Amino acid sequence: MGPVLIAYDGSEFAKTAIEQAGRELKTEREALVLTVWQPLSSMPFVAGPSGQIPSEVVEGVEKSAANVAAEGAELARHAGFEAEPVTVEGDPVWRKILDVADENDAAVIVIGSHGRTGFDYIAIGSVATSVSQHAGRPVMIAKTASV
Repeated sequence: MGPVLIAYDGSEFAKTAIEQAGRELKTEREALVLTVWQPLSSMPFVAGPSGQIPSEVVEGVEKSAANVAAEGAELARHAGFEAEPVTVEGDPVWRKILDVADENDAAVIVIGSHGRTGFDYIAIGSVATSVSQHAGRPVMIAKTASV
Protein backbone atom coordinates (compact mmCIF):
# COMPACT_ATOMS: atom_id res chain seq x y z
CA MET A 1 0.00 0.00 0.00
CA GLY A 2 1.00 3.56 -0.59
CA PRO A 3 1.13 6.65 1.59
CA VAL A 4 -1.43 8.27 3.83
CA LEU A 5 -3.35 10.86 1.80
CA ILE A 6 -4.27 13.87 3.90
CA ALA A 7 -6.86 16.21 2.40
CA TYR A 8 -5.87 19.68 3.59
CA ASP A 9 -7.67 22.98 3.04
CA GLY A 10 -5.98 25.06 5.72
CA SER A 11 -8.98 24.99 8.06
CA GLU A 12 -8.80 24.23 11.76
CA PHE A 13 -10.66 21.01 10.95
CA ALA A 14 -7.90 19.92 8.57
CA LYS A 15 -5.22 20.83 11.12
CA THR A 16 -6.97 18.71 13.73
CA ALA A 17 -7.15 15.83 11.24
CA ILE A 18 -3.37 15.94 10.81
CA GLU A 19 -2.83 15.93 14.58
CA GLN A 20 -5.21 12.99 15.07
CA ALA A 21 -3.65 11.05 12.20
CA GLY A 22 -0.20 11.57 13.71
CA ARG A 23 -1.41 10.05 16.97
CA GLU A 24 -3.50 7.21 15.55
CA LEU A 25 -1.67 6.03 12.43
CA LYS A 26 1.50 4.72 14.02
CA THR A 27 2.49 2.37 11.18
CA GLU A 28 1.78 4.65 8.23
CA ARG A 29 4.52 7.26 8.05
CA GLU A 30 4.66 8.46 4.43
CA ALA A 31 2.05 11.08 3.59
CA LEU A 32 0.87 13.21 0.72
CA VAL A 33 -0.83 16.41 1.83
CA LEU A 34 -3.34 17.28 -0.85
CA THR A 35 -4.90 20.66 -1.51
CA VAL A 36 -7.54 20.70 -4.24
CA TRP A 37 -8.41 24.00 -5.85
CA GLN A 38 -11.51 24.44 -7.92
CA PRO A 39 -11.32 25.52 -11.56
CA LEU A 40 -11.73 29.26 -11.91
CA SER A 41 -13.92 28.68 -14.94
CA SER A 42 -16.60 27.51 -12.48
CA MET A 43 -16.57 31.00 -10.96
CA PRO A 44 -17.88 33.39 -13.62
CA PHE A 45 -17.18 36.53 -11.57
CA VAL A 46 -13.42 35.92 -11.99
CA ALA A 47 -13.35 36.42 -15.76
CA GLY A 48 -12.39 39.82 -17.11
CA PRO A 49 -14.31 41.85 -19.71
CA SER A 50 -13.13 39.54 -22.49
CA GLY A 51 -14.53 36.52 -20.69
CA GLN A 52 -11.01 35.20 -20.21
CA ILE A 53 -9.52 34.60 -16.79
CA PRO A 54 -6.33 36.66 -16.48
CA SER A 55 -3.24 34.44 -16.21
CA GLU A 56 -2.07 36.30 -13.11
CA VAL A 57 -5.31 35.33 -11.35
CA VAL A 58 -4.81 31.65 -12.22
CA GLU A 59 -1.16 31.83 -11.13
CA GLY A 60 -2.20 33.48 -7.87
CA VAL A 61 -4.71 30.73 -7.09
CA GLU A 62 -2.18 28.02 -7.94
CA LYS A 63 0.43 29.68 -5.71
CA SER A 64 -2.07 30.04 -2.86
CA ALA A 65 -2.99 26.35 -3.13
CA ALA A 66 0.71 25.42 -3.12
CA ASN A 67 1.23 27.52 0.02
CA VAL A 68 -1.70 25.83 1.76
CA ALA A 69 -0.39 22.36 0.83
CA ALA A 70 3.11 23.30 2.01
CA GLU A 71 1.68 24.48 5.35
CA GLY A 72 -0.17 21.19 5.72
CA ALA A 73 2.95 19.17 4.84
CA GLU A 74 4.90 21.04 7.51
CA LEU A 75 2.21 20.28 10.09
CA ALA A 76 2.26 16.63 9.01
CA ARG A 77 6.03 16.50 9.46
CA HIS A 78 5.59 17.83 13.00
CA ALA A 79 3.02 15.07 13.55
CA GLY A 80 5.61 12.46 12.55
CA PHE A 81 4.97 11.93 8.84
CA GLU A 82 7.40 12.09 5.96
CA ALA A 83 5.11 14.46 4.10
CA GLU A 84 5.08 15.96 0.64
CA PRO A 85 2.67 18.68 -0.51
CA VAL A 86 0.50 18.06 -3.58
CA THR A 87 -1.91 20.41 -5.33
CA VAL A 88 -4.42 19.62 -8.04
CA GLU A 89 -7.24 21.41 -9.79
CA GLY A 90 -10.56 19.62 -9.69
CA ASP A 91 -14.28 19.77 -9.23
CA PRO A 92 -15.94 18.24 -7.37
CA VAL A 93 -13.27 18.26 -4.68
CA TRP A 94 -14.26 14.88 -3.22
CA ARG A 95 -13.83 13.19 -6.61
CA LYS A 96 -10.34 14.67 -7.05
CA ILE A 97 -9.34 13.45 -3.59
CA LEU A 98 -10.40 9.93 -4.57
CA ASP A 99 -8.57 10.19 -7.91
CA VAL A 100 -5.32 11.15 -6.19
CA ALA A 101 -5.82 8.39 -3.61
CA ASP A 102 -6.27 5.87 -6.43
CA GLU A 103 -3.28 7.18 -8.41
CA ASN A 104 -1.04 6.78 -5.35
CA ASP A 105 -2.65 3.61 -3.91
CA ALA A 106 -3.16 5.46 -0.63
CA ALA A 107 -3.27 3.27 2.47
CA VAL A 108 -5.86 5.58 4.04
CA ILE A 109 -7.45 8.94 3.34
CA VAL A 110 -7.45 11.41 6.22
CA ILE A 111 -9.93 14.26 6.14
CA GLY A 112 -11.39 16.71 8.63
CA SER A 113 -15.11 17.19 9.03
CA HIS A 114 -16.59 20.67 9.16
CA GLY A 115 -19.51 19.20 11.09
CA ARG A 116 -22.23 20.60 8.85
CA THR A 117 -25.75 19.62 9.79
CA GLY A 118 -29.27 20.55 8.84
CA PHE A 119 -29.69 23.10 6.09
CA ASP A 120 -25.92 23.70 5.72
CA TYR A 121 -25.40 20.00 5.02
CA ILE A 122 -28.23 19.96 2.46
CA ALA A 123 -27.16 23.21 0.76
CA ILE A 124 -23.38 22.82 0.85
CA GLY A 125 -22.89 19.09 1.29
CA SER A 126 -19.92 17.39 2.83
CA VAL A 127 -16.65 16.53 1.15
CA ALA A 128 -15.87 14.13 4.01
CA THR A 129 -19.17 12.30 3.57
CA SER A 130 -18.75 12.02 -0.19
CA VAL A 131 -15.18 10.75 0.17
CA SER A 132 -16.20 8.13 2.74
CA GLN A 133 -19.18 6.96 0.69
CA HIS A 134 -17.20 6.52 -2.53
CA ALA A 135 -13.72 5.50 -1.38
CA GLY A 136 -12.52 1.99 -2.04
CA ARG A 137 -10.10 2.26 0.87
CA PRO A 138 -10.15 3.23 4.55
CA VAL A 139 -11.09 6.81 5.39
CA MET A 140 -10.29 8.49 8.70
CA ILE A 141 -12.64 11.40 9.37
CA ALA A 142 -11.43 13.65 12.17
CA LYS A 143 -14.18 15.53 13.94
CA THR A 144 -13.59 18.53 16.13
CA ALA A 145 -15.62 20.50 18.59
CA SER A 146 -16.81 23.89 17.37
CA VAL A 147 -13.91 26.14 16.51
